[in-house]
Amino acid sequence: ICSFVRSPKGFPKLKNDTFLRAARGEETEHTPVWCMRQAGRYLPEFRETRAAQDFFATCRSPKLCCELTLQPLRRFPLDAAIIFSDILVVPQALGMEVVMVPGKGPTFTEPLKEVEDLLKLRQKVDVTAELGYVFQAITLTRHSLEGRVPLIGFSGAPWTLMSYMIEGGGSTTMAKAKSWLYRHPEASHRLLRLLTDVVTDYLVGQVAAGAQALQLFESHAGHLGPEQFQDFALPYIRDIAQAVKSKLKEEALPLVPMIIFAKDAHYALRDLARAGYEVVGLDWTIRPQEARAQTGKDVTLQGNLDPCALYAPKEKIGELVKKMLEGFGTQRYIANLGHGLYPDMSPEHVGAFVEAVHTHSRHINKH
Repeated sequence: ICSFVRSPKGFPKLKNDTFLRAARGEETEHTPVWCMRQAGRYLPEFRETRAAQDFFATCRSPKLCCELTLQPLRRFPLDAAIIFSDILVVPQALGMEVVMVPGKGPTFTEPLKEVEDLLKLRQKVDVTAELGYVFQAITLTRHSLEGRVPLIGFSGAPWTLMSYMIEGGGSTTMAKAKSWLYRHPEASHRLLRLLTDVVTDYLVGQVAAGAQALQLFESHAGHLGPEQFQDFALPYIRDIAQAVKSKLKEEALPLVPMIIFAKDAHYALRDLARAGYEVVGLDWTIRPQEARAQTGKDVTLQGNLDPCALYAPKEKIGELVKKMLEGFGTQRYIANLGHGLYPDMSPEHVGAFVEAVHTHSRHINKH
């Protein structure tokens, strides 16, 4: 199904635009649903496709990315696809080496240690030269979807990318990265600005390639308190929304809805709702009603079932989904988990989640 297509234009007509309508705040017959990490190790076919390949080699293969993106859609009636890729392709584009170590996760061979290390990074990045493989994957997947559902592109946000680049991998404290914010604020801003420029071009390139919505992942927001978030995360999150939109206009590209997902940043929900994104994604640690009260009526909310709820029996999943829908309301809302799917989750339970969202939201809308 994923044979390479040359022309990015002439995409198939979209048959299910529920996700895009909800993102723009238009009325929907049912609440759309997709899952973060929906293309993932919980699917046996994913493990089979990935088995022979190095992780980042997979990311660089448009054909494989297309196949992995489509796998969950063959199983579940999801309302959106998200391109299979990784947020760490951006540091790679800046010249850093990242490898996937089994059992450990992504690892930087030479993380940033001193301020001088910033000079080793590419100061000007040609995203088409460095990340063209992602654009090819998007174009190919958009054609291969045959208009079934919209395709979401994404990037990591600057602070989250910076924290990986300094920590050299995952970390429970982010102590090395945060120490930069306290000890080297100017250098931190320099790095964040560089990342902002690259992320902006990268997201615009994804729309040019065929992405119909964009999500920015500030996955490490929870490591910052309100003040550091105000200084080192929010301004760049805002800048990206503004710059992407103005470049899309300049290049006569479609103005696609944008989603900001800042994990564990409840202290910043009011600001995030005014940061220029159509959709604010939520993790599972906030009550739906509270999130609505803080974000107001002008943004769509996305989330936020605890991923671990999918370990519950199927009937229980249905009850939890119903409660979530009653909390958020079925309009201006996109159902999702509060974070990604875990590798040991049952595909049947994922199916039960998707089905429950459709069934209960249709029922609530009728009554």
